[in-house]
Amino acid sequence: MYSDGPVPEQLTRNECLRFIASVGVGRVIYTRQALPAVELVNFVIDAGDIIVRTDHSGRLAAAARGAVVAFEADSLDIDRHAGWSVTAIGPSQEVTDPDEIGRLEQLGLSSWVPGEREHFIRISPGILSGRWLSAYGSEHPHRTTAHV
Repeated sequence: MYSDGPVPEQLTRNECLRFIASVGVGRVIYTRQALPAVELVNFVIDAGDIIVRTDHSGRLAAAARGAVVAFEADSLDIDRHAGWSVTAIGPSQEVTDPDEIGRLEQLGLSSWVPGEREHFIRISPGILSGRWLSAYGSEHPHRTTAHV
């Protein structure tokens, strides 16, 4: 039981998606050579899925093809002891349909890393969970926001 401060609040699926969409940078957690690996990525949300753009021959692209991965995004205010964290777990897949690739290119997602990034990975969250921890007197910032 939390008696020293605010109590973490569980987020709904829609709230999790709104929180994730509000940042644009997260972490993909996957398996590389039978060990856990983490890559910092920028991303967009598309119809409830997480879209990452990377190079076709990169470690993340090779590791994520058809694998179940985890994705995590958060935002914290260390001084106020407030913030949120969302974790998504689900299958990843390489986007290969030319029409779908053309549509995804219109979303404005560009890699922060220099070089060609023409490969899209779609992560479809089967499990989506999150927690919001508010500072005393702080309102939940996405309770009245429109759905993603």
